[in-house]
Amino acid sequence: MLTQVAEGVLVHQSELLANNAVAVEGRAGVLLVDPGLTDDEMTCLANDLRELGQPVVAGFATHPDWDHVLWHPELGEAPRYGTARCAEFMRDLRSNPDWKARAAEGLPPEIADETPLDLFGLVTGLPAGAEEIPWDGPRVRVIEHPAHAPGHAALLVEERGVLVAGDMLSDVFVPMLDDVDGTRDPVEDYLAGLQALERVADDVDVVVPGHGSPGGAGQTRARIERDRAYLEALRAGRAPDDPRLDSPPPGWEWVRDIHEGQARSVAQRNQREG
Repeated sequence: MLTQVAEGVLVHQSELLANNAVAVEGRAGVLLVDPGLTDDEMTCLANDLRELGQPVVAGFATHPDWDHVLWHPELGEAPRYGTARCAEFMRDLRSNPDWKARAAEGLPPEIADETPLDLFGLVTGLPAGAEEIPWDGPRVRVIEHPAHAPGHAALLVEERGVLVAGDMLSDVFVPMLDDVDGTRDPVEDYLAGLQALERVADDVDVVVPGHGSPGGAGQTRARIERDRAYLEALRAGRAPDDPRLDSPPPGWEWVRDIHEGQARSVAQRNQREG
């Protein structure tokens, strides 16, 4: 089911992981961001858009995590964009003969047989430093930053006051660090990402996270501050005072496990660096 969060901006949420696919209406159809997760859900999304007379004319993947680079034949053959680094990451993955098996290993077992992978990760990279999506619709700014995953980007739909945050500013997930590249500090990278989003916060009336509930006026800055407080506690080795850990929604208690793993990783990094 599509829910309108602002004029010309619709959200479709998955049952598992509360992923938000975002459709931005343009002149000839919609820009579709991060559709997912299962065959039935993406078919439902395609049908809902058809009923509205809104074909998909462009797609965008905010980052290369499996649940943000999915696609379905029912959504059509529109160009699908991502940052240059996101597209490079997916090209490297798909260049392996066993890429589909590798991708399938990362799927939650509950939906592993229901998630189509044939069109997985077919993303065209925007030119490095590109500032907007090339499409026939309202200006959509690309805000690339180093937090969470390689080539992560948020999108600002300027005329609608909507920030599509990717895997940032969630009310159910704590900040999830990209700890793959040991040469970088994942906490500092995430803080830099929050700074990038903070620079546009005054232009935002609605924030749509990759997972969880959209937030209204004032929520962008509130969520940035909550994530910053979490990261500062993590770096200092303190227990965060965070409702996503202290009183998670039913079924989301496992987010504590993510936090505990990150706390150990950050503590070990701090110890190595003295």
